[in-house]
Amino acid sequence: MTPYYPANVIMGLNQGYVMRKPKNKVQMDNKYRICLSNFLSNEERDQLSSFRVSRQKDGKIVLDPLVEIPAREHWIYKNPEALASLMSGIDDAKEGRIVDLDIDFEDHL
Repeated sequence: MTPYYPANVIMGLNQGYVMRKPKNKVQMDNKYRICLSNFLSNEERDQLSSFRVSRQKDGKIVLDPLVEIPAREHWIYKNPEALASLMSGIDDAKEGRIVDLDIDFEDHL
């Protein structure tokens, strides 16, 4: 448990030094929620969907960021051959190794 420091200790009164308030400190609101926006980049805010919460033996609370995958897309991660093929195709596209097959896929949508 984090020790409580009286204001005079935090502000350095009577001690001759100033103890700086940590930049990574967050306050709970009246519903015991915390805001993580100061700790996440814009990219992380867009990509992360939730956090797994665990508590260590020493009382430390750990948040593991999670990215959720829709169920209809999850199969690709269970099929290593299909995933490897997908990743290879993405690499090919990035390198410009693509061919226009002039096929109308509208019937498959």
